[in-house]
Parts: sequence; C-alpha cells; structure tokens
Amino acid sequence: LILNSNNTDAWICRGNIYSEMKEFQRAHLAYEKALKMSPEKEFLLGALIQNDLQMCDWDSVKQKTKILFEGLEEGKRLAVPYNLISILDDRRLIKKSIEIYAQALQGNIQRVPQKSHLNKKIRLGYFSADFHNHPTSFLIAELFEYHSKEEFELIGFVFGRNIADEMRARLEKSFDQFIDINNMTDVEAAKLSRDMQIDIAIDLKGFTKEGRPKIFMHGAAPIQISYLGFPGTMGLECFDYVIADPIVIPESSRDGFIEKIIYLPNSYQVNDRSRLISMAIKSREELGLPPKGFVFCCFNNNYKITPVVFDGWLRVVNAVEDSVLWLYEDNPIARKNIIRYAKLRGFDARRLIFAGRMEPAEHLARYKLADLFLDTAPCNAHTTASDALWAGLPVLTLIGESFGARVAASLLTAVGLTEMIVDTQLDYEMLAVELATSPKKLHEIKSRLEKNLLTRPLFDTPQFTRHLESAYKQVYKRNVNNLAPDHIYVI
Repeated sequence: LILNSNNTDAWICRGNIYSEMKEFQRAHLAYEKALKMSPEKEFLLGALIQNDLQMCDWDSVKQKTKILFEGLEEGKRLAVPYNLISILDDRRLIKKSIEIYAQALQGNIQRVPQKSHLNKKIRLGYFSADFHNHPTSFLIAELFEYHSKEEFELIGFVFGRNIADEMRARLEKSFDQFIDINNMTDVEAAKLSRDMQIDIAIDLKGFTKEGRPKIFMHGAAPIQISYLGFPGTMGLECFDYVIADPIVIPESSRDGFIEKIIYLPNSYQVNDRSRLISMAIKSREELGLPPKGFVFCCFNNNYKITPVVFDGWLRVVNAVEDSVLWLYEDNPIARKNIIRYAKLRGFDARRLIFAGRMEPAEHLARYKLADLFLDTAPCNAHTTASDALWAGLPVLTLIGESFGARVAASLLTAVGLTEMIVDTQLDYEMLAVELATSPKKLHEIKSRLEKNLLTRPLFDTPQFTRHLESAYKQVYKRNVNNLAPDHIYVI
C-alpha cells in the first residue's frame, strides 16, 4: 500500500489480516476503503458485513444487507456462503448465492470420474482442518472410536493449522492412517485420495474457514459427502450427498440443495458422550454473576446476534425481575457495542454479564450456573446447543426455514424437549418469560432433560454410528451397482 495506495486487493488483504487478528475496527476501515474504490469487487460486501457482525456493529448492517440481498437476487458475486447464514433465512436465496460463489470457485475444474473399489473394507476418507481442539472434533471424536474397524478402513486427511494437542493425539489413534496434506495442492490431494482407493470422501469443512472444497471438485472419491462443518448445500454437483435429518431438511426443503439427502432417523449431529464436565464448579460471584436471580444465557458466537434477536432478549430480561443476560464475549469491541445498544434502548447495562473463553471442561461446568439458554436466529446454536444440553441446561429456540436455522430444533427433538421449539418471535419471548417465572415448569423440563441425556438418541453415539455406517453401506452399494445417487432413508 505504500507503493500503491489504490491497490484494492491489498486493502482487502489488510482487512482479512486484521479480521483474523480480531482487530475488527481496523479490518472495517480497510474493507470500507476497498469498497469505496471498487464498489463491484467480488465478495467484498459480504466480508464487510460479516466483519461488522463480529463486533456487533449493527448501525449500518440493515442497509448493507438490503443491498446485499438485492444484489444476490440479480446474480451478483457479493458474499461467500458463510457470510450469509447469520443474516439470511431464505433457502432459495441461500442456495442461489452459494451456487454463485461455488461456480466462481470451480471455474473450469472437472471432477475425475471414478467407480467404487471392491476392497475387503469400505475405505472412508475424512477431510478436515479441525482435527484438534475445535468444536467439530468435540462433536465427532467418539464416532471415529466407534466405527467398525472390521467393515471400514478410516483415513484422516489433515490440513490447515494442524495443532498438536490432546484432541489431535486422541483422534490419531482412531484412524488406520492420518495423512497431512497441508502442503499438497488440491489436485495432488485429490489424486492421492484416488490412488489410495478411497471409496467415500467426507468433507467436514464445507465453505468454512480453512475449507478446501476444490479437492472435491477435482474428485477425491467415487462418492463424495458433505457433513457437519457447513449447514447448507455446497451448490456443486461434485458433492453427491449431504448428511441431514428430517428436521434440518424436511422433504419440502429439498429444493434448497443440490445434493441428495442422507436422512438419519434422529439428529444429524453426532455427539461425544465422553466429554468431561469439570466438578470444580465456580460460584456465581466468581464468574461475575449476581448471587441470586434468574440467569438467561447465550454462549453463541457474537456474529450470530442480530438486532432483532438482541431486542427480543432485552424485552425478556426486562419482563423478569432480578434476571440477567449472560453472553459470550468474543472480542472487547463486541462487548462495547452490545452495552452501547442496550443503553440506547434504555436497558440497565449492569444486567449484562460477559463470559470469556475457558477450557472445555470448565466451559461446560459453567452452564450449570445458568437457568435457560436463549438461542439465536436465523443461525442457531449448533455445538453450543449440544454443550448446553449435555450440561443439563434447556435450550429455547426459534425454528426457521434454512438448515442453519433448524439445528437446535433437531437437537431438542432428539433429546425429547420439543416444547422448547417455537415458531414465532412472540412465542419465543412469551415462553422465555413463562419459564423464568414458573420454577415448577422449568424444574420439570430440567429433570426430564437429565433423565433423557442417556436414554434418548441425541447422545447415543454407538447407535448414531450404526445409522451412519448403514448410510455409507447403502450409498456404496448404489455406486457399485452403477445406480445414480438418490435420497437415502436410514431406519
């Protein structure tokens, strides 16, 4: 930029770097500069909106999202898929925008055609940058341990930051091979997978940070599946299937997906029952909470909080005497903005309590100090909802239309708490207040949740593994018999 201050790409790179460092205000200035210089720059507007959401700077988000949605309707390249899921709940427009991005990314790449191999075992290739202490691994670790080693061969393809930690060490033990492809090109990684005769390649990243969808565009296996990392269609015909359930993708919503749907009978989300909850639970005072009164909490990432969600929360807390709202603090700018908006709405900011990052076992333990988890919409709690439920904290969710807006409903259904799923913002606020002012009703729900944790399907990892393996066998059999991918129903 010293050499050429009018270099738009350099300003965008500057914004990306600052965003990665959580210097969101500096990132905002860089993105704004780039947008002013090149208003039609591909995928820039979405990056700016996502950055503003990261710091809960909602002042201009409404106007910018209006421009974004209008541009997407016109087919413009304005946002990468992950920029959309926290602000958009229109499955048609989500699909269209993802296809715009995916096709731009794919260019002229052609998938190498393949057929399944008749090996003794079905070879599964799991591709991820998250094989370390990461929410995805917190969910999926036990699945790898329960996979049938007699019927399946497991190969982990690892890329991204490759952090050597205790989770990484645990995961490596579950795989027959654990291969670092970080320094390979997408073409090389896809060819390696083909040469190893991988039958089913499972992408655990999708269009999220450090994802490498081009590996699948080139063709890593005869059968390619999108799972867990990205809550939506990949918008590419190279992905044959997406793993889901009847809640996150009802049959009426299939038009939002390019892929065929693998319907698991319970929740699509796998869980790890071996996750430890610290026994050394801190006191309310140690965590900044008042000694008494009702605690509403939401530990979702700050970018999922929209003005509509936040206004609803404030109405709920105002309606419940001596209650507080306990939020996760991703960065100090978000905290500052949340407090500022609360004050602008006449809310007593002393009733806002902020929680920082903690070690997983301690993080799970602190849920026990809250009374009710308030979910966000349209992008729900995903791993965060499972965390809360595993710790015994009921989750209240507003179900939407898109995949990302239905995840918490899927989890609640699988754990037997369907009454915690509502259809309207008004019902959401009314039920939150009712539960906070009806101790007997809330106690009954908590007691049922505690009983259901190990009796309902959500945390039954062995059963989940059997269902997933059944799906793998079915799609493999179709491929061996030269049948095209079709919707799969696991019973």
